[in-house]
Amino acid sequence: MAEQRIRVLIVDDVPETRENLKRLLLFESDIEVVGAAATAEEGVRLARERQPDVVLLDINLPGMSGIEAIEQIMEVAPLTQVVMMSVQSDADYLRRAMLAGARDFLPKPFSADELVATIRRVHRTRRAPAVLPPTGPLPGAAGRPAPGKIVAVYSPKGGVGTTMIAVNVAVAIQKPERKVALIDASLPFGDVGVFLNMQGPRHLADLAQLEEPDAEALTLSMLSHTSGLKVLLAPPRPELAEYVTEKAMRAILGLARSLFDVLIVDTNTQLVEPTLSILDEADQILLVVAPDVPTIKNARLFFDVTAQLNYPPQKIMMVLNKVDRRFGITAEMVAQALKHPISAQIPWDEMSVLTSINRGIPLVTQRAKPVAQALLQLASRVEEALFAPQEVGEARRRPAR
Repeated sequence: MAEQRIRVLIVDDVPETRENLKRLLLFESDIEVVGAAATAEEGVRLARERQPDVVLLDINLPGMSGIEAIEQIMEVAPLTQVVMMSVQSDADYLRRAMLAGARDFLPKPFSADELVATIRRVHRTRRAPAVLPPTGPLPGAAGRPAPGKIVAVYSPKGGVGTTMIAVNVAVAIQKPERKVALIDASLPFGDVGVFLNMQGPRHLADLAQLEEPDAEALTLSMLSHTSGLKVLLAPPRPELAEYVTEKAMRAILGLARSLFDVLIVDTNTQLVEPTLSILDEADQILLVVAPDVPTIKNARLFFDVTAQLNYPPQKIMMVLNKVDRRFGITAEMVAQALKHPISAQIPWDEMSVLTSINRGIPLVTQRAKPVAQALLQLASRVEEALFAPQEVGEARRRPAR
């Protein structure tokens, strides 16, 4: 069966621009123009009627503004990806458009290659779940689900603080009566060892290369932190990351679940198969976002993917990191833009964070600092989500050992 084409709706008040866009897309075998509108109102109506995959929307339209049009298109066609087109490049204008729901931006004038590449890129995000690996039970005795809880720390954009949050949450929830492990799956450049000032001869790729890793192999591959936390480091060289396949990751998670009460897993920004397997198996996903337009845009795309994967909304705890009122984007704006509540806010304290990283000492050990208090509160929220009394009936119980 031939692959279904990408259905595109054009909304631009200049007739020559509409015709030019049609001509640019005419000979693309995987793209079909399903309509063209001269006003935002007409564009919203056509979006409701035809449910296009992608809308090319000029941001400067008579009558209803382009930003209002984005919001209305998202309401009547929630699976549609909006690409805004404009000669404007004002940062505040772009920020408001992205918060309204736009997925990408094409500055006019643009080439045919840029146009086609953008359409295909935003459409891939919508379609990605169709080729994702199916979920399934983790390995366990008699096929039963393993007892340990998994918390995946993820962001669709790098540099927002996933490793910092993973490390500090793991240290904070480690208790004498609870066995906690931290796995650095932020491949190929994992930094958990740097954040904890730890290094050792064994790592995740060593374990992944074993045909059938067992409890002894996992234990020997882990390092012990002074907090009592057990740590499985990322490979020391990027090329070793290729050994950590989706199959190997699932096997390691299943094994670790049988030995630990909680697994905190730091992940890669790319939705490659090993990362997807971690997100699939996670009991909770800490989605780390920052108050900037690119991160919010990527987070919106991630929520599109999780909706297609049928992840329940309560599986995702959104963490707003680097909070600072001077940045101009508030927590309320982020929550509204992503249509998901914010579970925790971590204040921006560059000096404390950098000092913590350089010294290899987790921030949560410095309880007096506001950033440390925020991380401890986040850890408490994670504990509540994993071990709340109302979830006991659904929780997987650890067999006697």
